[in-house]
Amino acid sequence: MTHALQFYIDGAWVDPAVPNPLDVIDPSTEDAFAQISLGSQTDVAKAVAAAKRAFQTYGFSSVKERLDLLQQIIAVYKKRSADLADAVSREMGAPRPFALRSQVGIGLAHLSKIAEVLSSYKFEEKRGSSLIVKEPIGVVGLITPWNWPLNQITCKVGPALAAGCTMVLKPSEIAPLDAIIFAEILHEAGVPKGVFNLVNGDGPTVGQALSTHPDIDMVSFTGSTRAGIQVARSAAETVKRVAQELGGKSANILLPDVDFAKAVAEGVENCFGNSGQSCNAPTRMLVPRARRDEVVQHAKAAAERFVVGPADADGTMLGPVVSQVQFDKIQDLIESGIKEGATLVAGGPGRPAGLNHGYFIRPTVFADVTPEMRIAREEIFGPVLSILNYDSVDEAVAIGNDTPYGLASYVQGKDMDAVRAVARKMRSGNVYLNDPAWDAGLPFGGYKQSGNGREYAEYGLEDFLEIKGIAGYDAA
Repeated sequence: MTHALQFYIDGAWVDPAVPNPLDVIDPSTEDAFAQISLGSQTDVAKAVAAAKRAFQTYGFSSVKERLDLLQQIIAVYKKRSADLADAVSREMGAPRPFALRSQVGIGLAHLSKIAEVLSSYKFEEKRGSSLIVKEPIGVVGLITPWNWPLNQITCKVGPALAAGCTMVLKPSEIAPLDAIIFAEILHEAGVPKGVFNLVNGDGPTVGQALSTHPDIDMVSFTGSTRAGIQVARSAAETVKRVAQELGGKSANILLPDVDFAKAVAEGVENCFGNSGQSCNAPTRMLVPRARRDEVVQHAKAAAERFVVGPADADGTMLGPVVSQVQFDKIQDLIESGIKEGATLVAGGPGRPAGLNHGYFIRPTVFADVTPEMRIAREEIFGPVLSILNYDSVDEAVAIGNDTPYGLASYVQGKDMDAVRAVARKMRSGNVYLNDPAWDAGLPFGGYKQSGNGREYAEYGLEDFLEIKGIAGYDAA
């Protein structure tokens, strides 16, 4: 990759102001396989200045111009899909088929959906003699995570471009290579210079510089709740808009009439997908106390079917988690579950047999988890499922909502009236009923400490728009 040590600023690949290389680690081997450069405040200032200049033109571009640009980006994205998949697989450990199908595929879905939305979106509305105008907020800072890197890049960059914003992207320094390829895609697609800029770096330096810069009009951040709080504090000095998608601890309520064999298997699969590294993963399975033993057997069987291995190995279903930091955190939480008295059903501490190197986690299931345990309250971000018992549906709802997070909930049952009734009571931005297909048009975001604002489709577009009311527009 020829541009790995450079940044993309004002339509060109440029060297950092001060050399500061960082190794990119392959989590399957724990070895460095590439280097990037970490940026500085000077690099951010250059990128923001370029975006500010570009906004004077791009901010007033036509819908047709922006739609044509998105279609060009989609075409080049498809052409580079294999390169993107290879990068994601290597840098964050996603098995290669999953990286291409899901990690890269979800990015294409977001770009296609925002193009569809843009083709019919109404940016102006007449109300009597007044005109209501929705216009781009300006220069935006985009800070994205490592776990679903292309999902978060595309569901921010796509709507920002559709709105007419210019931008500076700071991807995760842990999984940065797919973002560099994405910048190459936008360059080849003909994005006007300065409209899209990429500066790699860490949160305390580049993230902080974006959050505090007076010429950044909005920050869109996805990451941990802890980091999101810091972004919001930094942004408050200049009263800029902040949209955040943060942590989660999602409940999966299995109602008494559900097909338990099917529902438990689906719940385990959804919890363990992407090696458990999804903010909306259903990590707390709530089941009727009377069905506890049956659920445990189904969960144990489902967990033991998962094949853990290197991202490039045939048959791998779960790759490693992304880093030593994440590995150590997950191991600590698994140990806490044992110490606090949960019943270990499958997995447990340490690496799977035969895997002595790499950040591999044993697919783990705990039963008899109680709401005060750490594994029931903290976001683990690994393939670890907690099963909690309930005595009534009202108790299940109360336990499900008893969390500082509110990103997603899951409800499974045969009586759809009962399923829908529970869904209405869940305090979360999304509720998934009976394992539905993923929908790029569904608004995504959370209640409480899971963030604010919404992403995907027109909901994501509107996060990047200001509303202007022009009174007397049609007055004589």
